[in-house]
Amino acid sequence: MSWTIQEVTRATGVTSRTLRHYDEIGLLPASFTGPGGIRHYDDDSLIRLQRILLLRDLGLKLTVIADVVNTGGDTVAHLRTHLDLLQGEREALERRINAVRRTIEAKEGAQPMTKDMFDGFDHTQHEEEVTARWGADAYKAGDTWWRGQSAAEQATWKAQVAQLSSDWIAAARNGEDPDGDAARALSARHVAWLTSVPGTPAQRADVEMTEAYVKGLAEMYVCDPRFAANYIAEDVPLGAEFVRDALVSYVASGAPRQS
Repeated sequence: MSWTIQEVTRATGVTSRTLRHYDEIGLLPASFTGPGGIRHYDDDSLIRLQRILLLRDLGLKLTVIADVVNTGGDTVAHLRTHLDLLQGEREALERRINAVRRTIEAKEGAQPMTKDMFDGFDHTQHEEEVTARWGADAYKAGDTWWRGQSAAEQATWKAQVAQLSSDWIAAARNGEDPDGDAARALSARHVAWLTSVPGTPAQRADVEMTEAYVKGLAEMYVCDPRFAANYIAEDVPLGAEFVRDALVSYVASGAPRQS
């Protein structure tokens, strides 16, 4: 049995544009092309697409996903591995759900809050990584700053970060030039955001260090799936690359030295 690209789109929610992109880069080649150039996909292709979507949801970039799905081997075994990962995510989500439920119950019953309300949440999970990269003082400064924020301030900061990510994705979707004015304006906002966080190299009054830090992060946005996930969308699979190119161009222009 084969499915047309339109049928796959309706069944999966993956846009035809994304499917064509996956075909063009060899990630998900069409099984065959029918009359009128319409792409068709067989059952094996749909299983491959499911694996691609599972890996993408885990934050892996497309080049890494391609390496994984092209390794061959037992498809069922691979799917079982994906299932284990999904079950782990579900367990973590259930812990958060139960934590919020306990908080609601405590508030409704006028009971004191307990540490259980934070089960599943851990803002210190990156402590070891931050300390290794930038030193214990960097982590301490950032942690102290974050703990000193009110709930409203934390929510506002998160919303600003989310908006910045959304604007980056929109610019990539619109085909903006990484060297253009729109990308330059976004890069200026991005650097301003980085310099606002205590403890990071960008927060220190050292332009050369800031430039090196921004360029290093720019590469990390592409290489590290955890970062890349903030700048990609279903129809913008190369968003992280756009952010990297724009930030590198911004630094190369000398803009941080002029601010």
